[in-house]
Amino acid sequence: MQTLPEVPLLDHNALGAFLARRFGNASEKLSDIPHPKELKDALKGAKRLATAIRNGERIAVVGDYDVDGVTSTAIVKRFFNLIGCPLITAIPNRFTDGYGVSPGILERIEADVIFTVDNGINAFAAAEVCRSRGIDLIITDHHTPSDTLPDACAIINPKQHDCPYPFKEICGAQVAWLLMGLLKQEMNLSIDMRQFFPFLALAVIADVMPLVGFNRAIVKTGLEMMQRSSLPPFVMIRDFLNRSSVSSEDIAFQIAPRINSAGRLEDASIALEFLLADNVQKAFEQFELLTALNTLRKETEAQTTEEALLQVSPEDTLIVVAGEHWNEGVVGIVASRLVNRFQKPAIVLSIHNGIAKGSGRSIGNVDLYSLIKSQEALLDKFGGHKMAAGLSMPSEHVEAFRRQINEAARTVNPADFIPNSDIIGELEHHMINFELLELLERFEPYGEGNPRPRFLLREAEVVSIKLFGSDQSHSRLELRPSRVQPKTLELVAFRRTLECPENKTMSCSYTVNRNEWNGRVSLQLMLERVF
Repeated sequence: MQTLPEVPLLDHNALGAFLARRFGNASEKLSDIPHPKELKDALKGAKRLATAIRNGERIAVVGDYDVDGVTSTAIVKRFFNLIGCPLITAIPNRFTDGYGVSPGILERIEADVIFTVDNGINAFAAAEVCRSRGIDLIITDHHTPSDTLPDACAIINPKQHDCPYPFKEICGAQVAWLLMGLLKQEMNLSIDMRQFFPFLALAVIADVMPLVGFNRAIVKTGLEMMQRSSLPPFVMIRDFLNRSSVSSEDIAFQIAPRINSAGRLEDASIALEFLLADNVQKAFEQFELLTALNTLRKETEAQTTEEALLQVSPEDTLIVVAGEHWNEGVVGIVASRLVNRFQKPAIVLSIHNGIAKGSGRSIGNVDLYSLIKSQEALLDKFGGHKMAAGLSMPSEHVEAFRRQINEAARTVNPADFIPNSDIIGELEHHMINFELLELLERFEPYGEGNPRPRFLLREAEVVSIKLFGSDQSHSRLELRPSRVQPKTLELVAFRRTLECPENKTMSCSYTVNRNEWNGRVSLQLMLERVF
């Protein structure tokens, strides 16, 4: 039995004071965004691009197949369109090219200058190819660098140990946007860089960047601009959501998975065409494709998760599972499902032609990147950051990797494996009303670093649990907080099938959300964790 956290009983005033304290001393003004010239090599990269534009040289950008990479590519392509300069765009195919700029993808590009967005910090082979062909390579990335760096013309990454940029936790799209801001300055152009905020909001949320400091300011402004933007992709997003406003949760759970599905199952160019659509009809067509792919992704993910569960060793501290011909595009999501279910870090690998390639997700304060790095002798490639990473190895190394990374994981402080529940208090039944919802919405956007407040429901009577959805994969719970009053609360748990406990009581955490359908607004309580 897990120990329930000791939390206070809150009223609206106490809750408002708590949320205000979260960011009481933090600067969230757009004017406080650090100048891009503070990024190491950014000015050098901007000057090289400016020279290439003035001289009519061929310029290419190589992106990535996730939301951040596709959005980064869309931002720089739209920027180059605004200044009337041609730009070759290339996004690797996950299945035929692999991750990031590579010798293979360079064979298809004829350019004098190539710059990357959201990738490249470990592109040693590609840098050598560029050097041998006389191509200037500019790397922009935000992933954790290794001890050595590629031989490139410029490397722009705030996580470099000698980069003075004060805010390290930014996504690839932000790095690309900052570089375009310097390019604008270098060429003395009149372009309002704020027009890209809706794209930046999309990338920051999807890449789970902390919503603090100027990240929070960009997302807040970007979502507001998205709500009134006339750009076809955002018109389509609003029409699909059919809500009075676009929230960070809408992006995280409805839009980002659709954009991601293209790169996961087919080719990210489908998503790029959506973000670059110049008319609503084109945006509609691409969004329909993305929605169909997302449906297929859910089916593939469910099947792979089912197979992965059969391999989980309960005694392992860190889960490692591998399957022949699992779809590479869903292994990261499956890893997240395993983390949520077992409350342990998880690595899921797909084996094709003797190579095991996959993704890992962490929990709590466990540094997954460092654990994977400790086994680099077994690996072909790896990269990522503390909470998420990608890796590949010969399939015959998988068992040794599982054994040795578990040995390393057992040396980690057990406290680091405890997820931060962020439960801030209990609410009496009558406090859960529209006044509460308005108070909570005052402190949006919520996300990484500013989680939506979680509340504790202690030893409630379970009246009923019903499954719903086309595949019966979601649960609707009716709970009675107190046996002395007849009123009940309805909670929803998506992608979780729950059963009634034997003693018919449940303690859990939950969030309070807005549910909007056909113009009608209601409260929706979302189940988070069962104790």
